[in-house]
Amino acid sequence: MSRLGNIASGLYRGEVSLDIVGRAKLWYTISLVVVGIAIFGVFGKGFNLGIEFRGGAEFQIAVTEDSVTKGREIVQQAGIENPIVTQLGTGTLRIQTLALSEEETTTVINALATGFGVDVSEVQVRIVGPSWGADITRTALNALVVFLALVSIFLALTYEWRMAAGALVALLHDVFITVGLYALIGFEVTPATAIGFLTILGYSLYDTVVVFDKVKENTKNIERQSRFTYTAAANLAVNQSLVRSVNTSIVAVLPVAGILFVGAGILGAGTLRDISLALFIGILVGTYSSLTLATVVLVNLKERTPEMQALRRRASTKTSLKSNSLQADALEEKIVVETGVRTQPRRKPRSKR
Repeated sequence: MSRLGNIASGLYRGEVSLDIVGRAKLWYTISLVVVGIAIFGVFGKGFNLGIEFRGGAEFQIAVTEDSVTKGREIVQQAGIENPIVTQLGTGTLRIQTLALSEEETTTVINALATGFGVDVSEVQVRIVGPSWGADITRTALNALVVFLALVSIFLALTYEWRMAAGALVALLHDVFITVGLYALIGFEVTPATAIGFLTILGYSLYDTVVVFDKVKENTKNIERQSRFTYTAAANLAVNQSLVRSVNTSIVAVLPVAGILFVGAGILGAGTLRDISLALFIGILVGTYSSLTLATVVLVNLKERTPEMQALRRRASTKTSLKSNSLQADALEEKIVVETGVRTQPRRKPRSKR
């Protein structure tokens, strides 16, 4: 643990530096590959839409054992093809079908009651029309548009429009990859899934703002010195935020992983796996994009400005991204810029020279 602590301290002080911003092509390549996989998931395989989005009928019945196979056979014998049967925990069986007529619904209810030896009143029925799912989708998309607009305004006013652009690229990147991988895995899309997709936006934005805040601090009045570039200062900010972002992500993803792999996978809590999968993918992708993609986009845009190009040209010595003295240099230049005084070591007395 002490060794990890030393590494973390070294990253913050600039004594240890990872060339993150300088590997822009690597991060762009990784993102493009994963986005390509997500595109295949969305347009190739497609979504496994839940009953709320495609419409249909849902039956729930209390059972004393794992009866998925038995429930499927009962419904199929009643003349209903391709039912989706899942066990909700250990006490409830859920059967979903396409839209049914009133007569077909009654037939399924009677068949389930007879097959499991319960009263007809104990079979719960829910009929959902496809228009309800369309309304949910429309509301979610409207919320996404409003969220992105507010985020853009906030970042542009608090920081600058280039940071807003970097954050938006990262947010869209996170949402699309999460949606695509979700489709590829094949979990059922429910309203909880939509909530999960919207939730990861807030997490991704938080992580990005933490990094950008450090970039803003490191690059304050940077054009008034000539010892290091905007790229070097931004890379230092990412290194300083790296350990905090990773630790925050681990703390956030562990309970979600518990819900996904233990709750849904082992205990069979199927109602939780949709939102937990969306959050699990989103947190991991959001951490990656905040530390790499968002900052890389910001730096690429910023380095094209005349001020930063002039700074790069007049830099007396190119500062390496792996320089051990970058933090010290930055502190010294900040003192010079803000006070006009450069600190110098005291000269030894003449008698001790």
